[in-house]
Amino acid sequence: MQINFAHLREPSTSGGWVNFAVFDAHATSSGDAANEQALAQLTAKARMAGYKVDQSALAFNENGRLKFYGSKNLVDYLSRSWRPHWTHKMTV
Repeated sequence: MQINFAHLREPSTSGGWVNFAVFDAHATSSGDAANEQALAQLTAKARMAGYKVDQSALAFNENGRLKFYGSKNLVDYLSRSWRPHWTHKMTV
C-alpha cells in the first residue's frame, strides 16, 4: 500500500528548525490508541528511510472535514491553515 506524506521543515517558535512529517492516513479502527499506533509505525518507517522527523501527524478526512492527529503543537500549527501538499510516497 502506498501512503502519501509531506516531509517539511519550518522555523521553530523557539529558534532553529522543526522537521515534520504529515501522513495521508488514519487507523481503520476508531479511537486514539489505533491512531497512535498507526502514527508511531509510519513515523518509525519514515525515520528508517532516512527522513529527519521531530514531530509527526496523520491527516485525514472525517465527515467531509480535514482532521489531524498527532503531536499537539504540530496539530495546532496544521489546523490553522495547512492544506495537504504531499511531497513523498512510502510503501507500507
